[in-house]
Amino acid sequence: MNFESLRTVGALFRRLRRVRQQAEKITLFSFLFLVFAVVFSVPAGTKTNSALAFASRTEGTRTSAGRRSNRATDSGYVAALGAANRFLQAWQNQDHETGLLMLTDDAKEHSSEDHLESFFASGGDSAYEIARGRKMKDGRYSFPVTLFPFRPVPLHPGAARPDRPQKSAIVVVQAGKDEWAIDRLP
Repeated sequence: MNFESLRTVGALFRRLRRVRQQAEKITLFSFLFLVFAVVFSVPAGTKTNSALAFASRTEGTRTSAGRRSNRATDSGYVAALGAANRFLQAWQNQDHETGLLMLTDDAKEHSSEDHLESFFASGGDSAYEIARGRKMKDGRYSFPVTLFPFRPVPLHPGAARPDRPQKSAIVVVQAGKDEWAIDRLP
């Protein structure tokens, strides 16, 4: 190796050291940016109480009225809501078979075949809303729903008006370890 190549190697090492120092500055800048983002993301007017900021999910959350709510930790609520959603998707898609399979025996006994047939004849562009539900007792939840059936209306003067939204509730019960069923139709 000659003297010129050693000078070039030294220059490369100095350049590498500067690049590494710049990378450390960028990393430090990124870290500070994240810290400021977290600090300034707290909504205005929120009390800074470390006990509230780091509370575990099992302690529940506060509602707007200040009451404790454990919905966030209730896995049964989430599973029941999912079952209600699947049932109403079957209604929306006019999937009689899936809908009937999700009904409890009690719900089938209290509904006539004609009622079930007309319930699932919602129309192609029907929609639904599921509102916040409530726990009635262990393994039983009620969800307020609004159904927006869409049935085409004939285009003559004496034709009936389109169906109006129907407000009701759907009751979901635990039918097995990981199975949920519809106990009351909307």
